[in-house]
Parts: sequence; C-alpha cells; structure tokens
Amino acid sequence: MKTTYNVMMLTVLLLLVTTSCNNEELFVDTSLEDPEEIIKDEPDGIELNDKEFTFIPEHWGIVQGVVDSQTALNNRNILESIMIKAKSQGFTTFKIDKLDAYFEVGIVTSETSNQNFYASIEAINVPSDFNLIMTDNTHLRVQPNSAPKYCLLALRDVSNVTVTGGNLYGDRDEHDYSSGGSHEWGDVVELHAARNSTIDNVKMMNGSGDGLRIHSLKHAFEADYNPSNNLTVKNCTLDSNRRNNISIVDGFNIYIDSNQILNAGIDTPNSKGANPRFGLDVEAVRKSDGNGGYIYYQKAEDIYITNNTEKGSANGGMTVHIGYNVTIDGNFSERGLSYTYAYGTKIINNTVTAVQGRAEGAGIGGGKNSESNSIYDNIIAGNTITGFDTGINISNRDVKVYDNIIKDFEVGIYPINLIDSEIYNNTMISTQDKSKGIFVFRSNMDNVIIRNNDITAEANSIKLDDCNNSGDAVNYNFLITGNNFKSPSYTKIDGVQGVEFLNNSFNQGIQVYDSKNLVFEGNSVITNSHNGIRFRETNYDITLKGNKIDVAEGRDCVVIDSDTNTNEINQSSNACI
Repeated sequence: MKTTYNVMMLTVLLLLVTTSCNNEELFVDTSLEDPEEIIKDEPDGIELNDKEFTFIPEHWGIVQGVVDSQTALNNRNILESIMIKAKSQGFTTFKIDKLDAYFEVGIVTSETSNQNFYASIEAINVPSDFNLIMTDNTHLRVQPNSAPKYCLLALRDVSNVTVTGGNLYGDRDEHDYSSGGSHEWGDVVELHAARNSTIDNVKMMNGSGDGLRIHSLKHAFEADYNPSNNLTVKNCTLDSNRRNNISIVDGFNIYIDSNQILNAGIDTPNSKGANPRFGLDVEAVRKSDGNGGYIYYQKAEDIYITNNTEKGSANGGMTVHIGYNVTIDGNFSERGLSYTYAYGTKIINNTVTAVQGRAEGAGIGGGKNSESNSIYDNIIAGNTITGFDTGINISNRDVKVYDNIIKDFEVGIYPINLIDSEIYNNTMISTQDKSKGIFVFRSNMDNVIIRNNDITAEANSIKLDDCNNSGDAVNYNFLITGNNFKSPSYTKIDGVQGVEFLNNSFNQGIQVYDSKNLVFEGNSVITNSHNGIRFRETNYDITLKGNKIDVAEGRDCVVIDSDTNTNEINQSSNACI
C-alpha cells in the first residue's frame, strides 16, 4: 500500500483524466475509498513529481491560438482554477512549458453583488505559498479588449510566491481605445498587496498601460492599509509597454535587480505612448493637508533599483517622482535618472550615456526648482554621465553631489536654489563650444560648498550669473574652494554677492561684473591671454588676499575699470608675476 501522500497524488491523476471538456467541474469528489484500484498508470504527458504539478494545456481544455472572447475567458478560468486546486491538493510548484494562448481579463467575472471592475481580481491569480514556473515556450497573451484597465497576471493579497520564466503580452496594438479616456491602466503583471514574493526572468511586453505595477490595497492613512512588502523583481525583460515599463506606486522593501528595461512608452504603429513614459517610475500619491503637511494616499519607501539596463524609453529612464529612501545603484541608462519629491534618495555608481548624439535635458536630475519641505538628504555620487546637455541639475536642500565623472556636456552641473549642500570631487570635461562646467544662474546658494572639483570646459569652467540677489542673501554663505578650473576662456562672475573663492586654480583670467561682498583668497590665476582679475562695471566690498597671479607680458594682474571705486577693492599680500 502506498503512502497517504501518494494516494493524494493518484487522486489528482484521476481528476486529470476525468475532467469534462467544458470544464464545468474541474475536480471530482476526492472521497473515493481507494483511488489506487481505479488508476493504474499515469496518463501520457502528465507529470506528478513529489510536490510539482506539470500543466498540460490540452488535458484541461485550454484552446491555443487566436480565439473569441468567451473561449479566452474559459482559458483564464481554467488556468487559475487548476493552480488553486493544485495547491489545495498539496502541490507547491506548478510548471508550464509549451503554451501559446489568449486570456480574457477585461470583463467582470466575479459573482458578487459588487460589479465594479478590479483588474487584479479578474486577472489570472497566483495563490500564496506557490511557485509558478514557465519556460521560453510559454506565451500568455491578453485577449484584445476595450477595457480602460486590466491585468494579465496578478499576485493579489498573497505571500511567498515565485513566478519564474515565461512570455507575457498585453494588447496595446490590438486594444480598442474608442471609448475615450487614457486607457493607460492595462497592466501585464500586478503585484497588488503582495508580500515576500519574487518575479524572476519573466518577459512583460506591450501592455496598454504598464508592464509591471506594484501597489497596495487601501490607502496608507487607512487602518486596514495592506501594503506590498519584501518583493524582488530580477532578471526580467520589460519591453514596449505603453505607459511605464515598471511603476512602483505603493510598497516597502522592494528590490528591482538586473532587469532589461526597454522602449518604455514608445509610439508603435497602432498606438501612441501614454505619459509619463518612463522605464521605471516610483510614483506614490500624496496631497497637501493645507497646513504644510501631507496626506499620504500611497507610500513607496525602502526601494533598491540595482544593476538594471534601461534603453530606448520615450521620456526618461528611471525616476523617483514621489518616494522615500530609494537607492538607484549600478544601473545603465540611456535616457537619464532623476528624483523629484524625495528624501533619502541615492543615485550612485550608475552609467548614464546618451547613444545618439548629445541628448536634451539632464543625465541626472535632482529635486524640484521650488520650495518643498519634503526634498532633502539626497545623494548623487560615483556616476559616469556622457553626452547630455546638462550632466547633473540639483535643487532644494541637504544634497551631496560627489565623485561623478561628467563628459561631453553643455553644462556639467547646474545648481538651482540650494541650501545646506555640497558639490565635491567631481571631474568634468567637455569640448562643446559653449560648455560650462558649473553654471549658477538666477539662484541663491545658502550654506553651499563647491570644493575639490576638476573642471575642463570650452566656454567657462565656472560661471556665476545673478546669484544670491533675492531673499536674505546678505546672510548667505557660498564657498568655492580647492577647485581646478581649466578653460580657454575666462571665468565670468556677473551680478553676484556673498561668495568666497579660496585656494582655487584658474588657468585663465577672472572677470567680475556688478558684484559685491566677494572674497578671493589664496587662489592661483595663470593666464596667457587675459588680464588676471578684472573688475568691470560697478562692484562693492571685494577682498583680494594672498592670491598668486601670473599673466603674459603686456597684461595686468588686477584691472579695475572706472565704474568701480578702487577703494572697494581691498588688496593685500597678492603676488603678481
């Protein structure tokens, strides 16, 4: 006599061979006294190996190829039901190999009094404590529909699930958009309040919305809030989804590692992309409470985006629009990385390379050029950025930008209205005709340090234009120290106040226009084609102390034009060579 467990296996075999073709009753009564007396041999092509169940589509009534909506709905019901029943019989692994079928996920099928459409309910749902394993021969396709939202495969309010392999397709180019609206919520896979689960080596393509959406049940401020938590998405390919390839809307402890993120939001022959059209977007929702705080409808926090490759996205590579404690580390991106309303974000050790000439916008963008109490403690470090109009732009407070290599730019680093921030140990080099290394324009720099950077640019290695001229600028502290500035042209300082230049090296001259309250101390200025330091138009309260100025024959170390009173230029201990 076999073990009790093997009796259970045989019972499932009986169910496999006695299932009706119309699938009205998937499992027969399991109370048979002795299934061993009924089943002597396994049916051909069906495997039962310990706790592994191999799904053979033709044994269950799956119709492959192009079908009508009702047949596709039957396909959906069959696949989900067999997974659920297999789990109930003790199987923990469900294997699918050769399968190419359409599944209707765009209509309400749940038999409840609430006939609202919930995409992750009407999807093919994977149960808890379960492994779904597919192969390169597995193709699950959304039946073309007109639903504004849908989901092909869902992990909804489940835990301890692994989905491995397979090719999953949305319907973006066959979708019916005629009802109006954006139709941007047709997702290939949703992790909807999923926990302790992994998506591995799955291809997610051509959704009318996102390739993968991670979100939660209920709002973050509600007592029964049910967030996604401890999720891993690795080794997957996400390609040509109409909105974003990956949207992280709500959840905690999420790991996105070693994925191919391709062609997000691009236009295709039969459908236009839908904004925001990013490779990956962390996009929680919050609203102002009217008292300087926020109502958090969703939270996206403690997220790690590592070792991914992004190419061809329509509007941008990877962004943290609203999210907290997000790390973007070791990725390759063609379309750039950024954060907006974020704190604790780290964009580190990435390679950002424009592949078709120089790209518009910033290779890495940090913050929002407006006041926000929620944008702080962010880091941009160790990145290599090549071929963007702007290498890095940054705003807000408590930002550190360091150890980056920026090449082939119009502007290397563009700081805008910074507070309590540092820019240091960066290397910038560009041969573009109008290139500027660090460019501050119409901005305030309050308690900001720019130090130990090595900058080579054609137009200006550093240029300050209209800096510290609004607000309480008289009390601002802006320090530029220990930098190596190299350019064929002079350094231009125009309409600036409250800046100290200490111990920098300039290989061309410095020209100062309409500025006040500046300190130049301990700098080295060596130039063959310009005067050393020239003050033009009207300047006030300037200190020149301990500088070494080396000019060519016929040039002057310090030139003060007639509009500036010479008493406003306080000179001491300078060396003129």
